[in-house]
Amino acid sequence: MDTYKEIFLMQQAFATLFSLTNKLQIQGDKYIVHVTTRQFMAMTAVAHLPEHETTLNNIAKKLGTSKQSVKQLITIIENKGLVITVPSQEDKRAINVKITESGKQVLLEAAEKGLFFLENLFKDFTMEEIESLWSLLKKLYRFDGKEQDGFEQDSVLEMNENYHETQTRVIKEFERRRNQSKNRGLEDEE
Repeated sequence: MDTYKEIFLMQQAFATLFSLTNKLQIQGDKYIVHVTTRQFMAMTAVAHLPEHETTLNNIAKKLGTSKQSVKQLITIIENKGLVITVPSQEDKRAINVKITESGKQVLLEAAEKGLFFLENLFKDFTMEEIESLWSLLKKLYRFDGKEQDGFEQDSVLEMNENYHETQTRVIKEFERRRNQSKNRGLEDEE
């Protein structure tokens, strides 16, 4: 393979990924009302960790960022009353982050709007393309030998009884939109 072309492609892939990350954050912030996309992802990380493991270090690991960055995010959402911090029972030097009832409501609303953001974001992708993209992104994440501590497992956060009703309603609306989008694509091909 041509070395110059390989270097060019790597540079372009990196620049595109960097720009895309910023663009996704800006556009995601337009969908989510009470928190930024970064704040939402920090709360999502907390929701995907066992209650006794919601330390700043574990949240940072899940998000692929620094403890200092997570501390800033947690301080902001704690000031909004969406999380509280409590001393860790396991490690006296650490704190655990807990999502408040208000935080659960914001997470639910943000997840609903976020799903429609994802639907819009991936409207031109097939399921196979999304799977391939995810696989390639995980491969890229491992460039330093560390696996991503992702979000594949269900959230461990206990939600109220309205959660399942909302989830069912949102999934039906998501399916309706995806089918509508696919049907439009088929009409365009004819």
